[in-house]
Amino acid sequence: MRILLIADIHANWPALQAAAAEPHDVCLFLGDLVDYALEPEPCIAWVRDKARYAVRGNHDHGAAQNVIVNGRTGYKYLTGVTRPLTRERLQEPDLRFLSRLPPTCVTTLENTRFLLVHATPRDPLDEYAPPDVEFWSRRLRNVDADVVCVGHTHQPYVLEVGDKLVINPGSVGLPRDGDPRASYAVIENYKVDLKRVDYPVEDTVSVIQASALPDAAKEMLAEVLRTGASPNGVVKTSLPGPNRDVPHGEELPANSQNGDQSPLSESIKEE
Repeated sequence: MRILLIADIHANWPALQAAAAEPHDVCLFLGDLVDYALEPEPCIAWVRDKARYAVRGNHDHGAAQNVIVNGRTGYKYLTGVTRPLTRERLQEPDLRFLSRLPPTCVTTLENTRFLLVHATPRDPLDEYAPPDVEFWSRRLRNVDADVVCVGHTHQPYVLEVGDKLVINPGSVGLPRDGDPRASYAVIENYKVDLKRVDYPVEDTVSVIQASALPDAAKEMLAEVLRTGASPNGVVKTSLPGPNRDVPHGEELPANSQNGDQSPLSESIKEE
């Protein structure tokens, strides 16, 4: 089985198309379909139709619940000015889909138990998780999973934590590690491969430039998309290499427990 792991699309349809072209049998989505770029409709439609399992990100939650953000700088500013345009572009079924994405999902694939969460098990929507073994050792206490898949940081990494594996595929639509190419991960033959792919960035920029966003926001988003840097500069961390054998170099941590669930068909209470 070839598993495509994607996160943080942020309404960047050209980037999603490029990542989705990767051959795969199953797609797992780790949250944040919306905000920043301005093509949320096809991104939501693709995840709804193609992702076998998906979880809610903080931006999905904020857009669905119409959370108003009044930041003056950086990503808070960009969230505040793009969210109204995002909601204008979405129909009620789209907003309902975002609101009903579960905050976490546990599923078993090929005898391996996966936990999907946007941020961390302790704080599924908002906590930023560095590629740090000590940090993750605390967060994974009492977590019944072999592989923990997360997003949110927009920076890819693979980390062995005891008998568990943590995978962050990075951001499809808005990388923050100085590489503007769409970022994702592939799991196949018990190995994890962090991958990048070029996409037509200027197609995304042109949609933004033609919008009603303030000129300052247009310039900031164009710069981030073209460079892979944050509005306040590139944020880099020490990350493991792109091609990693999973624990022991042989196989994913195995667990015979079952109990798959499909988050795309599960309705949860709106918060």
